[in-house]
Amino acid sequence: MNDLLPHGIAASDRGALPSEPEPYPNWTVLRWLFLFRLLLAVSLTSVFSVHGALPAQGTEQAPLVWIVLPVYALMLLVGAVGLIRRWPGPERQLQLTITVDIVVFTLLMHAAGGVDSGLGLLLAISVAAGALLMEGRLSLFFASLAAIAVIGEATFSQFYHDLASPHYTQAGLLGVTFFTVALLAQVLYRRIRAAEWLAARRKVDIADLAKLNAFIIQSMTTGILIVDGERQVQMLNIAAKQLLGQNDVHPGARLAAIAPQLAAWLDHSVEVSRKSLQRPTATILAGHRELRPSLQWLGERRASGVVIFLEDQQELTKEAQQIKLASLGTLTASIAHNIRNPLSAISHAAQLLAESPQLAADDRHLLDIVRRNGERIEEIIQSILQLSRRRQPQPEAIDLGPWLRELCEDFRASHGVGPQTVALRQRADTESVVTVDARHLRQIIVNLCENALKHGTHGERAPFVEIQVERRRGTTRIEVLDNGPGIAPDKAQEIFNPFYTTSASGTGLGLYIARELAETNGVLLEYIARQPHGCCFRLTFQT
Repeated sequence: MNDLLPHGIAASDRGALPSEPEPYPNWTVLRWLFLFRLLLAVSLTSVFSVHGALPAQGTEQAPLVWIVLPVYALMLLVGAVGLIRRWPGPERQLQLTITVDIVVFTLLMHAAGGVDSGLGLLLAISVAAGALLMEGRLSLFFASLAAIAVIGEATFSQFYHDLASPHYTQAGLLGVTFFTVALLAQVLYRRIRAAEWLAARRKVDIADLAKLNAFIIQSMTTGILIVDGERQVQMLNIAAKQLLGQNDVHPGARLAAIAPQLAAWLDHSVEVSRKSLQRPTATILAGHRELRPSLQWLGERRASGVVIFLEDQQELTKEAQQIKLASLGTLTASIAHNIRNPLSAISHAAQLLAESPQLAADDRHLLDIVRRNGERIEEIIQSILQLSRRRQPQPEAIDLGPWLRELCEDFRASHGVGPQTVALRQRADTESVVTVDARHLRQIIVNLCENALKHGTHGERAPFVEIQVERRRGTTRIEVLDNGPGIAPDKAQEIFNPFYTTSASGTGLGLYIARELAETNGVLLEYIARQPHGCCFRLTFQT
């Protein structure tokens, strides 16, 4: 499972998760064992304090109880100090604890009347505790020690108290019980340890899956918000922050504070869903974006919260448009190819007809209309074929300084303009090397410059195009600026759409082709309005 994690996802937090369970014995277990022994000591003291509670009370062994119990209390106090100071180690403390308990419980059993008192079961508890917390031969050692103690107590009682019927049978049965308890406890110990190992491994896997899920959610382009029943944001990914324009939002913030329109939409959706099973679909405005939200309830109770999905309506429209254009491109390329042949024949016939000296002025005017529209159709066909035949980019390293100077000189020569019309501005000490397809970049800049010359006339001033190059914060920018009237704000969002044009002689494909070529090369092409007038088209290269 760990190999599935992206690099860096679990490296920071993996050390906080145990890859294996904490071994026995440990300090936590020893503290619980101490509390159990303390409770047992208090219970034994209470039982022995009641007159007639045990058959041995009133006999000569009874005073031994009040010697053993204070000593046991003192040993508990020493054990508490050892736990606080954590010395000696856990294994040594457990060995001493089980040994002391076996000796103390044997003496109490003897003082209470031997194996007939039933206190031999306390030894079984000690053996079981040792077997559960210590693996290997030590568990059998504690069982052997308890069995020897019981048999020794029976032998001592027979010789020194002159018992008529020795209790060797009961002592032997207790010894067998101790070994049985030790073996069963060992089996239980192994199963518990196996379950703990599996649980620890599953914990790591679940943590890795949680990190992987978080990584996937944060990497999604769809905005995701989790909102509880109190309309507080519990989680949101990077895309949601960008779509809402709230990069500093943290979990716990009120939804109404960071996105009032989204909060109002959520309240309306809750009201509508209470009356019907339909979930309303609508669009909301967040900043300059038009978002399309949808929701999914968390749990059966609607007060438990919802997951809100945010999609950029502009991106959805663009994606739908790309699908349409992809299918339309194949069709239009075929149509354009078939139109080209008869169009060539029409243009050639019009050219031959225009050479006739017998044509009247009105006929020549009509032929001129045929010629101009034929050229426009040819330009549209060329653009469509260019889109359908566009080759894959072949990036290469380009030094923008000399490359742009050569491009500007070629552009001035081909369009009959000088430096006073098309100028290049670049700092001499700026090294701007970008990796891009040179043909694509040339086509983009030439297209932008031709548009600037065509639409850059403002009043009586002649058009002026300026190409600027600058390097800022790890990026290289090329800006094509003009001093024209600019583009109206309501039309600025449509200039990159195919076949959108404000000129009667334009095809509406120039800027669309330029952006497509830029995106193919991983370059950002955007329009920026200038003040008080003029246009700026910026190409941003990541270097």
